[in-house]
Parts: sequence; C-alpha cells; structure tokens
Amino acid sequence: MFSDPELSPFSPESISQAIQNFRSTTHVIYNKHYQEIGTTQSSTPELNGEVIGTLPPMYPEWLGDRQFCDTHKLRFAYVGGAMARGISSSEMVIALGKIGAMGCFGSAGLHISKVEEAIHTISTALDPIGASWSVNLIHTPATPEDENALIDLYLKYGVKRISAAAFMGSNKALIRYVAKGLSLDSEGNIQRAHYLFPKVSRTEVAEHFLKPPPVKLVQELLTERAISEEEASLVLQIPLAEDLTVESDSGGHTDSRPLNTLFSSIAHQRDLIQAEYQFETPVRLGAAGSLGTPESIAAAFSLGASYVLIGSVHQSAIESGLSDLAKSMLAKADITDTIVTPSADMFEIGGKVQVLKKNTMMGLRGNRLQEIYNRYSSLDELPPAVQKEIEKSIFNDSLANIWTLTQRFFQQIDPREISRAESSPKYKMALVFRWYLGNSSKWALQGTADRQLDFQIWCGPAMGAFNRWVSGSFLQEAENRSVVQIALNLLEGAALHTRAQQLRCYGVPVQSHLTKYIPQHISY
Repeated sequence: MFSDPELSPFSPESISQAIQNFRSTTHVIYNKHYQEIGTTQSSTPELNGEVIGTLPPMYPEWLGDRQFCDTHKLRFAYVGGAMARGISSSEMVIALGKIGAMGCFGSAGLHISKVEEAIHTISTALDPIGASWSVNLIHTPATPEDENALIDLYLKYGVKRISAAAFMGSNKALIRYVAKGLSLDSEGNIQRAHYLFPKVSRTEVAEHFLKPPPVKLVQELLTERAISEEEASLVLQIPLAEDLTVESDSGGHTDSRPLNTLFSSIAHQRDLIQAEYQFETPVRLGAAGSLGTPESIAAAFSLGASYVLIGSVHQSAIESGLSDLAKSMLAKADITDTIVTPSADMFEIGGKVQVLKKNTMMGLRGNRLQEIYNRYSSLDELPPAVQKEIEKSIFNDSLANIWTLTQRFFQQIDPREISRAESSPKYKMALVFRWYLGNSSKWALQGTADRQLDFQIWCGPAMGAFNRWVSGSFLQEAENRSVVQIALNLLEGAALHTRAQQLRCYGVPVQSHLTKYIPQHISY
C-alpha cells in the first residue's frame, strides 16, 4: 500500500509528533491523495481518509506485565538490582520505592548486623506508604548457616521479597522462606506471603525455580518442624519462584550470555513446564544485563519481559554505596571498557566477574594471580621473580605480612579457614591471593585514592552504553545521576521507542533520528 509512488509520503514532522506525543491516541490515516498521522486525545479521528491503525496512549507505567505490578504493588515494572556490599544502598532502595519501582538492598558481603540495620531503615521509610522493596540473599555453599541466619532475619522482620543470587538450584533455606506463610484464600487459590526473585543465566538452573521444590527437601523441613504440614502441602503445588530474573551479560558474576537468545530459551522452557504443571499463576520472567539505554529497555519488554532489572548503571548514581572516585570512573566508561577477572568468592574453582577495565589494573592483576595459582602448588614454590612481582606490582606488601592480615581476618569470622590453610599449602595460597581480590572491591567502596589502580568495580557493557546515551545531557556528570532520574528517563525513553515500533508495524517509515530521546529532568 505505502509503496505506491503516487502517494505522498508521511511527513517527518507528523511522524516525530506521533512518536513524541505517545501519551495521546494516534491515528494512521490513508487515502488516495495523502498519508497522514494524527495525534489526538479523542478516540475518534478528525482527519479525512481511511483509518488503517489506531494506537491508544502509551505510558511508561504500561511497559512490562501489569500482573507483575499489581502483585507487587508497583507503578513501574522496574527493579533495581542488589549490588553487593551495600552498593545498592538503603537510600537507593528507598528512592526507587517512593516512585513506585522496586529496589533491592545489596546484602552480600555485609555483616548480618548491617543487613538488619538496613532492613529497619528501609521498612521505616517505605512500609507506611505501602511501597515495595526487597533484600538480597547470596548463596554461600561453604557456610549454609549464614544463609539460614539471613532467612531467619528476613522472616523475623517480615521481608516479603528476596533476590536469590548465585544459587545453582533450590535448597532448604530458599524453600523454607517460600513455604512460610503459604495459605488458601476463600476461593481455594494459593496465596504467597513471601516472593523469591532468583537470578539465572542457564536453562538447567532455571528449571529448579520454574518447578515445585524437591519432595525430599520439603519432607526434611517438615520433619525438622521448620514448616507446617499445610505449608509443606502447598509449596509442592507452586513453582519455587513466581518471578525469575533472566540475567545476560552483566557486571559482576556473569556467563556473558546475549539477552535475546537466553531469554527466549528460558521463556520456551517456562512455557513447557507450565503446560505440564498448569500452575494457577505462570512464572513471570524479568530481564537483566546489558540494559543501559531506552532502546535496550524497550527491546527487553518486547521479548516478553515482565520487568527489567538494572544493575551496572545504578552504580554511578548518587545513592550508590560506591565512592565518588569510583563513580567518576564509571561515568567515563565506554562499552568496551570491561574485563573478566577472578572472583574472590569462587577463586579456586575459576569463577569470574566482569569489572571495569578503564583507569584500573585490577582486572589484569587478578588474571595474573589466577595464572600463578594454576601454575604453582604453594607460596613456597613461587620463583623469586614471581614472588617479587606479586609483592611489588600487585600487593604493595610482603606475602608474609599479607598472610598475617589474612589470618587476623579469618580469626574473627571463621577460624576453620586458617586450620584448612595450614594443612593445605595450595589453599593457603588461594586465601592470600583472595586477600587482594576481596580488598580491591573495598578500596573502590572506600575511595582509597592510592589504590585506584586496584579498584574492582563490577561493571557490564550497559554502563558504557548509558554514558554514550546521556552524553551532552544533564545526566552526563555523575553528581547529577540520581537513581530516580536514571530510572524515569530510561522508562520514558523506552515508552517512546515502543511507540515508534508500533508505528512501524502500520507501515510508517520511522527513521532512527526521529526516535532520539534526550534525558531531561522528570517529575512524577
């Protein structure tokens, strides 16, 4: 129809107006003399010609899954990721909650007393206004007692939502949290008291959360009187998670999967499992990783994401727990300024994290430590040149002194680690090397200027994409990056790009320059 050379083309002005005014009803008009787009507040077009398409208003609040927002009492299908060690801070969670988004406090790596303090601060600010929030739970297989202690804390203080990170499947701690408080309403529908938001990047891991928990583990919890008979019965009738976050190429721990292939694969898996079990409420999938621009947010929703989860970009926000120095480094990053390096918590098994590469040597130095660890069996086996390299170029201290500091640290938190190291020279070397990997993230948090080259800043390519997008706008400078303005501008731009795609579906030739969204101060 629109390829007829005798027809006048849509004017760029009318296309631009229709895209920019996405909160109004849009009519696509066609007749033998002209093509036109009309934007009105009315459902009845005032333009002459045949209406070949009518688009209702589009709002940022309508992106994603409305059931997700209704379930969690949210205005926006937007979640702030749980960045460890309080980088996703109480202030960040509170700020997101006040606009109707959901923040997740980054509890990983913090003492339980700090987590308790954060819960009190957040609940005091958000519970009276009915805003939703969550807290992280990171998997600690070596110390399952830590997981149970946090679950006890979350249940004690009525934490209704937790983000489960680094879990390779279900376990008794997660099952107990989900089972507690399960009940039936007057119509016989199962009602959850607690919601689990696992992050997954593999289909085999996703399956554990898309299905009911294992009967054996539920029976053990029942035998231990950790849950009631009713809770045990009900938890076996629902998927362990009602909301599952599909994590692609992200900062920190990542499998570097592309979002489009990963999300579609897990969505297909979810649908097959739903067809088998016929759950009352099918599992909703969220999207995370590589989300730093309006286009990427719109693309995630078009894939079928019920919500988006933002991580790397939030680290440069005012409310982030990172130091100002680290934030300024993030604000200068480009999409290629990341590197994969060993993680402190999974060093021995080769676990990796994605970190900032620009203006820091931490990534390269971490990889060098991994190489040395893989090659030698103990610190005593290190050639003098290698020992000198580590002491002078990486640690800025002697290996002997680093071991003393390491012993002092574990004496306070877990003396068993010292005993294990004394009986295993290889493990002792791992603990010494982990001293650097662990402290490098602390130096970034504290802004230790003389260790800037050793800053470990978890970061994915979304950070560079965000910086390119906001260049020249008020969000270019880190001191202007409030998490609220970041969130609202990403959502506003995503709504605009969604409207542009809708127009394309009606044959309107939308050129890319007409969809450019420039960040602006937004008040909601």
